Amino acid sequence: MTNRLDIVFLGLSLSSSWGNGHATTFRGLLKGLHELGHRVTFLERDVPWYANHRDLRDPEFCALRYYETTQELHRDYAGCLQRADIVVIGSFVPEGRAVIDIVASLCKGQLCFYDIDTPVTLAKLSADDCDYLSRRQIPYFDVYFSFTGGPTLDHLAANFGARRVEPLYCSVDPERHHRTADPIRWDLGYLGTYSADRQATLSALLLEPARRMPDRRFVVAGAQYPPDIVWPDNVERIEHLPPAEHAAFYSRQRYTLNVTRSSMIAAGWSPSVRLFEAAACGTPVISDRWPGLDSFFPASAIHTAGRTEEVVGTLARESDRARLAMASRARGLVLAAHTGAARAREFISLLSRPKPAILDVDIGSAA
Repeated sequence: MTNRLDIVFLGLSLSSSWGNGHATTFRGLLKGLHELGHRVTFLERDVPWYANHRDLRDPEFCALRYYETTQELHRDYAGCLQRADIVVIGSFVPEGRAVIDIVASLCKGQLCFYDIDTPVTLAKLSADDCDYLSRRQIPYFDVYFSFTGGPTLDHLAANFGARRVEPLYCSVDPERHHRTADPIRWDLGYLGTYSADRQATLSALLLEPARRMPDRRFVVAGAQYPPDIVWPDNVERIEHLPPAEHAAFYSRQRYTLNVTRSSMIAAGWSPSVRLFEAAACGTPVISDRWPGLDSFFPASAIHTAGRTEEVVGTLARESDRARLAMASRARGLVLAAHTGAARAREFISLLSRPKPAILDVDIGSAA
């Protein structure tokens, strides 16, 4: 598959990164595809939350278009979907099940699903509580791309009927994520939207170290944190940090903290884009522990911690020389294998393989 391709994505949001990690992933991948010479269109549901917080209105690397209803999607973009060589539907698309049925009825090229939330999706499907994908639709897809690798891939094929499953992890844009000249401001920082299942770990690995080290400075950036959280005096809060400011944010930290959602820990092999961003900026990472982490970052390239004392020990005792050497190793790994350009090449290479056998599936039947 070396020709210039027409590729259409339907995702949660490309235009807004406000409380939305999907935007970062799509931006890196689509930019990489554009640099390879492919024509890319992104179709986004026009919803008030993202409309009010758009930080990418006119991307240079793709055509960004909006629709307000599934009827409008079918009416205005049927031709676009029919002409596409590849159509990719992402997780958490509003009214996703209806969108999939519409797209599947129109798509003449390869139809793919890109699950940026695989453990969450599988839990929702098992509970019959997934409004963006149904079990019956999984066999529609030529390839089911997953943010999560490892045993989850086999689980999707064996128990959910996926015809072909491939990992397609998040990535980083080295033009945006690199070391800046900003001086160190914080000893430890964290970037992430509030999540109830991450909060206990954030408390243990950042808030409690802050209480025990009142002479050190800490920071938490991200939206939607409840107002009743008691932040130590030496923890600075930033409500929202646009992607354009991520590099400077990481560069001002001696260390950055990575905290993983419980469903991702259980599944393993689910690297956060924040891991790759921080590493690309040359900032040493302290991460919670989960299966598969060492397949992305060996012990020589990252610190892991499960208790407050481990974080305090690292902050208090590690030399700058050792800290920066670890960060350099992590940066080299990310720039070699986890950029948007690398992910785009993976995507095209995987779709160049022979298509799996077409199953007898009833497109448009009841979910």
